[in-house]
Amino acid sequence: MMATPASTQDAIDILAKLVGFDTTSAVSNLELIAYARDYLEGHGIPSTLVPNEDGKKACLFATIGAGEGGVGLSGHSDCVPVTGQSWTSDPFTLTERDGKLYGRGTCDMKGFIACVLASVPMFKSTTLAEPIHILVSYDEEVGCQGVRPMIARLGQDLPRPRVVIIGEPTSMQVIDGHKCIDVYRTSVTGKEAHSCKPANGVNAISVTSKLVTEIDRMADEVAQTENDPHFDPPYSTVMVGMVQGGTAPNIVPRNCEVVWQLRGLPGTKAKDAPARLAAFVEKSLLPEMRSVAPGAAIETKIKTSVPAFASSPDSDAVALAMSLTGANRTSGVSYATEAGLFQQAGCPAVVCGPGDIAQAHAADEFVPIAQIEACLKFLAKLAERIGP
Repeated sequence: MMATPASTQDAIDILAKLVGFDTTSAVSNLELIAYARDYLEGHGIPSTLVPNEDGKKACLFATIGAGEGGVGLSGHSDCVPVTGQSWTSDPFTLTERDGKLYGRGTCDMKGFIACVLASVPMFKSTTLAEPIHILVSYDEEVGCQGVRPMIARLGQDLPRPRVVIIGEPTSMQVIDGHKCIDVYRTSVTGKEAHSCKPANGVNAISVTSKLVTEIDRMADEVAQTENDPHFDPPYSTVMVGMVQGGTAPNIVPRNCEVVWQLRGLPGTKAKDAPARLAAFVEKSLLPEMRSVAPGAAIETKIKTSVPAFASSPDSDAVALAMSLTGANRTSGVSYATEAGLFQQAGCPAVVCGPGDIAQAHAADEFVPIAQIEACLKFLAKLAERIGP
């Protein structure tokens, strides 16, 4: 049975609604979730909400069809801020120019969610041999936090999909692996003193500069010792992202902190970076600091951790995505997704969705209409594939 792809205009209309909801990770996503839930109910599809602890955010889970297993279509509802970016149009109003749809989240990743919702009538009209599940999460942009409670319920009070397709922007290419992200905060506690006699204090910012140098040295070492051409760059990366400290120009700073991250290849040995930094601290920094201030300290804590994703060679999810796209090869990416979390929970996953990651998080974020059309065709082929 040939399935007709959903209307491109229907997908664009839904995308306009989704973009109109400011779902920056710092605010609630409930208006968007309510819209999606009402839309599904209008097509006779019930859904389940998985709220966060304070009830200000929620995941949504819905199923079309009946039976065991099924294919999960997963996307996150949150987006990154627009603060400080220079947009040529309102980021929360969908704007079409030259075959492109502009707005925050169009690419990452409301375009995929719009295609899935637009395809609901097509899915319903198809006799499915196994169900299609729709999963919408929150707080992906801040460490893939929101999807975790929903994943914990799969196979419990929520159905466990046989495979999950995460619709992150891949230009509809099949992605079978990505790096991990581990984010750390290293806090330095020195000793305050008047700036006229800096030797009486322990300058936390100066100490932090030595930490930054060591982190950069570790990054260079990792780059020279790892090589996996499936990824770009083909090695794990270690990078300082933020440094904050000091009180006033005339006070030796007592406190400073550095936020740094590891984006590691699957199976990377660079996971030992915090331990190596701690060894450097114990040998090269603390003795001198404590000779002036016995209470001086340097402490590293992990802020967030998103697991790497590496599909198995015989992954049903990857095989399905390749058959739907016609691809004869797969790729790996350096950005992280929720795929590794699904994989850890026993759900084979693959990443494939409309738009280019180069447009994500940028001012004038856009998704080409041609990519929306390609995704709609992909979803129609999925319906054909799991039809009778």
